[in-house]
Amino acid sequence: MNRKQKKMLARILITAAMLVALSLIPLRGWLRLTLYLLVYLLIGYDILRKAGRGILNRRMFDENFLMALATVGAFALAIYDRSGDYNEAIAVMLFYQIGELFQSYAVGKSRSSITALMDIRPNYANIERAGALVRVEPDTVAVGSVIVVQPGEKVPLDGVVSEGCSSLNTSALTGESLPRDVRPGDEIISGCINLSGLLKVRTTKEFGASTVSKILELVENSSSRKSRPEDFISRFARIYTPAVCYCALALALLPPLVRLLLGLPAGWEDWIYRALTFLVISCPCALVISIPLSFFAGLGCASREGILIKGSNYLEALAQTKYLVFDKTGTLTQGEFAVRGVHHSAIPEEKLLEYAALAECASSHPISRSIQTAYGKTPERSRVTEIEEQSGHGVTARVDGVAVAAGNGKLMQKLGVDYVECHSAGTVVHVAVDGTYAGHILISDSIKPDAKAAVSALKAEGVTRTVMLTGDRKRTADEVAAALDIDTVYSELLPADKVERVEELLAEKPPRARLAFVGDGINDAPVLTRADIGIAMGAMGADAAIEAADVVLMDDDPMQIPKAIRISRKCLRIVYENIGFSLVIKFACLVLGALGLANMWLAIFADVGVMVLAVLNAIRALRCRAPRRS
Repeated sequence: MNRKQKKMLARILITAAMLVALSLIPLRGWLRLTLYLLVYLLIGYDILRKAGRGILNRRMFDENFLMALATVGAFALAIYDRSGDYNEAIAVMLFYQIGELFQSYAVGKSRSSITALMDIRPNYANIERAGALVRVEPDTVAVGSVIVVQPGEKVPLDGVVSEGCSSLNTSALTGESLPRDVRPGDEIISGCINLSGLLKVRTTKEFGASTVSKILELVENSSSRKSRPEDFISRFARIYTPAVCYCALALALLPPLVRLLLGLPAGWEDWIYRALTFLVISCPCALVISIPLSFFAGLGCASREGILIKGSNYLEALAQTKYLVFDKTGTLTQGEFAVRGVHHSAIPEEKLLEYAALAECASSHPISRSIQTAYGKTPERSRVTEIEEQSGHGVTARVDGVAVAAGNGKLMQKLGVDYVECHSAGTVVHVAVDGTYAGHILISDSIKPDAKAAVSALKAEGVTRTVMLTGDRKRTADEVAAALDIDTVYSELLPADKVERVEELLAEKPPRARLAFVGDGINDAPVLTRADIGIAMGAMGADAAIEAADVVLMDDDPMQIPKAIRISRKCLRIVYENIGFSLVIKFACLVLGALGLANMWLAIFADVGVMVLAVLNAIRALRCRAPRRS
């Protein structure tokens, strides 16, 4: 509880104690009125001040004006009929302030789940000067500088590890509790916490362009984009508040005047009391407070789980997602080539891998790197001569004086070597030794462990169609789609073709349904921008992802996608529950108030009670059960 909330709590407790004391002391006349006025001013001076400012600024039709008018009117009625009962006026203001305190506390709790991310902002960077570490502001460190990150410190800037090995806690960014190991040559991003060893990092970005700065900017701006329910409530309040004020005025004046015309007693006190009760009931606090709070809580819950949503409008659209389109590589698959097998080998498999790795030792192509990784040793370049790159075909070289060729079927045909076709999906590297076919190596990308579970969870969440887009060959794409139970697959696509396919899907989907595209955020920026919802996966440090996508998943776990949809749908469900509940109770109590069947105590429930219940419901959005992993 912050200082302002503590001060308000003290005012509430003092007011309650003074009301009890005044009810026990037999006071009459002006002394009683004066003491009750002091109690009223103690609990309501800030509301009266806000109402006064609203009148001066010609924006008086708000909840402060309604509360001030109703409570001052109740005081005036008690003075007029000389009842000396000022408790109702003070009780209305007291319970209203209790509701405001509760709402403030709830907002603070939901805000803390977002502002907890601000803890990832580094306060300093260590620079080594004259053999000693000097702390400097992160925004003063130039690109290319070497910074030192000690155990327990936050990584202040993006960079590459130049010295040291350690484990990083990335939970503040990804929601993933498992540490990530780093060693020299690995990229490292700001906002992580160094857990064990000392690291020296060569910076690659200025502080303003670093991952942590972009994330914090995204989170801070997320509340500025409003959803349709929030826009509705804003428009509703602008029309509703003056309308109920005029209705209350009509309720106070018209019935007594009609009764006078009919020769009946006017009953001014009764109708004014009804009008004041009507005003208290009509206060739209439950809607004005709980709807933004629901979205704020939903955004906070998502942020805590490593899902950054750029605004409540995107949260709303995510809840309406029916079509889910995936990029394959890096989204459903690991995005890393690896050797899956050695087939039809005429020599020992280890020897075939050795020949291929040495022949490919001068290449940095992902296929070449995967063969070198499978070989498991550092290739000795001194053993290799006459390396010749065959563009679009492969490579030829002499290894230990032996002629070795490694490449595709076209290379074998070019060399006149009979080769065996591979019937498995993936990239095939044929190897010939001294002009004789030695076998082939199968290289392919692997499906992410939770990809199938994620697709199943999406369908359980109400996604009606799943689509995969890829530039891979049809056989490979069909195998992945079948393994994951993807409804539709389009293969052998160029980036422009992916946009074209998304355009077609947008045209055929139902009008109220939304289409989300999930990509790695680097090569898929055009499609991310074109879809109703662009979701960038595993985007830590990827500037293109943060810029192009509407939703940024800081982890590369596919289960984050159904989790994001679950959070958004729960949030939107809570929003509509609050709208329906608040309006039904409000209008029912307004009718009872107009008929004289509701007193100030029912008015307090209709205002403060409904607000408290709506806020309690809204903060449920802070928690979300993760989708089941099958």
